[in-house]
Formats: sequence, structure tokens, C-alpha cells
Amino acid sequence: MKPDDTVARDDGKRAAPLALSRRQYLRAIIDTVPDAMIVIDSRGRIIAFGNGAEDMFGYRESELIGENVSTLMPSPDRERHDEYLDRYLKTGEKRIIGIGRLTTARRRSGATFPIDLSVGEARIGSERVFTGFIRDLTESEEAERRLHGLQAELAHVSRISSMGTLATSLAHELNQPLTAIVNYVETARDMLGDPDPATIATLKEALSECAGEAMRAGQIVRRLRDFIARGETDRHVVSLERLVNEASALALVNGDSTVEVEIQLDGKADSVFVDRIQIQQVILNLLRNAVEAMEGTRQRRIRITSKRAGGGFVEVTIADSGPGLDAEVAERLFQPFVSTKSSGMGLGLSICHTIINGHGGRIWAEASDLGGTSFHFTLMDAEELPDDRT
Repeated sequence: MKPDDTVARDDGKRAAPLALSRRQYLRAIIDTVPDAMIVIDSRGRIIAFGNGAEDMFGYRESELIGENVSTLMPSPDRERHDEYLDRYLKTGEKRIIGIGRLTTARRRSGATFPIDLSVGEARIGSERVFTGFIRDLTESEEAERRLHGLQAELAHVSRISSMGTLATSLAHELNQPLTAIVNYVETARDMLGDPDPATIATLKEALSECAGEAMRAGQIVRRLRDFIARGETDRHVVSLERLVNEASALALVNGDSTVEVEIQLDGKADSVFVDRIQIQQVILNLLRNAVEAMEGTRQRRIRITSKRAGGGFVEVTIADSGPGLDAEVAERLFQPFVSTKSSGMGLGLSICHTIINGHGGRIWAEASDLGGTSFHFTLMDAEELPDDRT
């Protein structure tokens, strides 16, 4: 026996348990990470699926090893994930890697839920691997911290829009009685027939002042309404997919995890010219309405789609599988103080109407092929805007 044979044999005996301990060590790290941890290769195939991921998604690791990670994604990310990964490998353009993103994921049950996703990249020899760290925002206190800024902006827009809606409604409601007051007072002034000149003069003066104050009140209300109608918005070219994903995640935070959300957006109509916060408020309102409308229903599905509508607009549709709308309510759906909920103020859809109209689009509701209601609204297509608008 050669001396180096013994060394080689001894080295081999030592190397095997060392390699095993390293695998166990790495496995322990993956399984003890507080958030879900998933490792994929450069083709998107899952090569590690931690305990946190098993608990979060409802799959066992043995079921997913070798499967494409897009299995855990709702549409349209599920269909486009390989395209995203291929584009990054060819161009190096980062959309999520090293940046993080608020988006949605899909459990084994089919339920869609909001997540905070961070992705890191590493090399093992010549092989690229990507590690995803996923935090479920459904019932997490982190959701409040992570989404606080955006929710604060949305709440501000909601308050301003509510004030605008209320003022517009008051302007319409008060204008008629104010006009009647003016007419009655002027008529009474003309019909006074008291022969006492002093009394007549006093009454005429008082009634003239009354008419003047009533007219002044009407002018104040009209000025407020005109100001609201001409309100400016901070519009930019933004990604509709990004708007929908963020608003969907917000709508599902602390929501019912049994709701399945399907997103099918036209990638060729992704750029829209809007005020980002206001349109997210519209999408958020419509999604929350849909979730609430489906309470107590057996099948709970929401489908969000988009398409080019012609005339320089993109049409967005949010459909649900709820019970649908009462015909009487449907006729007045976007008017202030009309609500389908017993505890609602009836301002949510009116706010949506105000925002979409302010963007030059329109909003309407129809019966959904899912069995409930589908809301449609149009936004300016950034691809068809004049150069001076973008």
C-alpha cells in the first residue's frame, strides 16, 4: 500500500461527513429563516423550498423540487415569469432582484394573497441561483409599516375626493331651494302694500338684504363646485400592471384568504397617463367592494383584465362572482349617498366616478360572466398621447 493511498482514503473518510454537515447546515439555515425562502436555478426551477415556504403555500418541498417557481404565482406573472427571467439574464435589467416589490402570490388552494418579495442572486460554481425571501402581508404587523406611506396617500385622496363629492352634491341640492328663496322674497317685496311709507321702506330694505345674502350663498357654493370641477391632478406615464398589483395587495391585506384573484392584463396596453395615487384609490375601492359583495357566497373569484378600447383609451375591468346588483340601485350606482351596504355612506363609487371623470375617462357597471358584477373604467393610453402631454 502506498503512503498517499492512505492519505487519500483518510481524506475521503473525512470529506464525506464534512460535505454532509455542510448540506445539513445549509438546510438548517433555509428552514429557520423567519420568512418563506425559495431557491431557484437560472431556468426558474425550484431547487430548495424551506419550511416557512411549505407553511405559507401549502406545498411540501418534495412536490415542488424541479418545478417552475411560476406555480406559486397568479396570472399574469405565472405566464410571464420565464420571460422576465430570460430578459434579466440577457440584459441585466433589474425589476425585482436587489430591489424588492409589493406583489401577490398564489397558495395551493388557489387563494391569492399579498406578499413583500425580495430576491437575491448568487453563483455556485458556474451556476446562477436566485433566492427569494417572501413575507406574507395578510395578517402581519409588517403590512402596516410597509404600506403605511401608500395607505396614507390613498386615505388623503379619499378624504379630498369625499369632500369634493359632498360639495358637488350640496351645490346641486342647495341651488334649487336658494333660487326659490330669492324668488319668494322678491315677490313678497313687490307685493307689500302697507300704506305706511316708513314700514314699506324698512321691509323692502330688509327683504333686499335677505335676497342678497341668499344669492351670495348660492354664489359661494357654485364657486366651490367650479373649483372642484377644475381641480388639477399630478399625472404621469405609469405601468398599469404595477398599479393593479400594488392595489390588489392592499385590498387583500387583512382580507379573506379564500378569495381567488385572477389578473389578465394586456402587456401591449400597459402604459397609461394617470395620477398614480388616484387610480390606485379607484382600483382599491372596486376590489374592496367586490370582496365585500361576495361575503357568504360559495365561490369567491375576482378577475381583473385590460384591453385597448380605441380612441386613445385603455379599458380596465374588475369582475366578481358575487350576487350582482339590484336593478334599482344599479340605476343610481355612482350618485353620492347611494350604497349597496347597510352601513355604507355611499361615497366610494361616487369617488371613483369623480376621479375617472377627472381623468377624461368613464366608468360603468354591467353583469359579470362570473355571476356577479363587472365594473369597467377607461384611462388615457400613454402610447397614443401627443408628445407635449408626456
